[in-house]
Amino acid sequence: MKFEEVHTDVLMFVGDDVQSVATAFIDGDDVLLVDSLGSAHDAGHLRDVLCGQLGKTVRLLAATHFMSDHIAGMSLFPDALTMAHRHHRHAYLSQNRRLDALYREPDMVFDNMALRWGAHALRFLHNPGKTMDHLSVDVPTADLVCAGDNIVGNIVYLSKADPALLRAAIGRMRQFGRGTVIGGHIGRFHAVVLDNALHYLDQLRDAVVRCRTQVSAVETDDRIATIRIEDCLAPGVVPTAFERAWHGHNLEVITSQAIFALDASLASREMHA
Repeated sequence: MKFEEVHTDVLMFVGDDVQSVATAFIDGDDVLLVDSLGSAHDAGHLRDVLCGQLGKTVRLLAATHFMSDHIAGMSLFPDALTMAHRHHRHAYLSQNRRLDALYREPDMVFDNMALRWGAHALRFLHNPGKTMDHLSVDVPTADLVCAGDNIVGNIVYLSKADPALLRAAIGRMRQFGRGTVIGGHIGRFHAVVLDNALHYLDQLRDAVVRCRTQVSAVETDDRIATIRIEDCLAPGVVPTAFERAWHGHNLEVITSQAIFALDASLASREMHA
């Protein structure tokens, strides 16, 4: 696990397991934690740093979305108040790989909330995209937004998601106008990462729609499997190994979950109208 200070009284942790991210907002000796990494091992290191090395106490623990690779630390801070969107169970039950041993029922559920934590004002805003419970955590005092999994670096991950909803969620985060975006994975990025993620989503959609409308049904899946990440990325973006791997996962779920099939059907109808 690695960690760094991203702003005064704000620490970002990136775990070894799926490079899951947690963000700690510090008020004296007290911590508000947004997400808590993707494995018990990583969460244990997080606790060692915050509580052991830095002498802090985690008082509040909020989830950008309630999937196992972001809530591993909830059970390690039993005295902390845990918070999630009221649709957290919908997200938890929709994931491909649940880890029920990591599940902890949140103490408080909400739709939107604002609070002051030390020097920082945090706005927890319902922003459904990758999941129906997704929260964007807008922090104007630190010029950052915690995006959760509404982006995955310069791309998006589409499994069990409505691409149109995901596009709208990224658009809302762009409207905040923050200079730094902290993703649910990999780490922090300049605000242009939101434009890059939208570019990827649109280019991938167009490529899949072409496959579904221009080749026979028996050839479609094979053609989709050949879509290169380089052909979907924004100009000048070089894919990381993590982004390349998750692009591969996207191609798998596009075929298994018929993602963009509706878009292709509508495009075909328009062409034959």
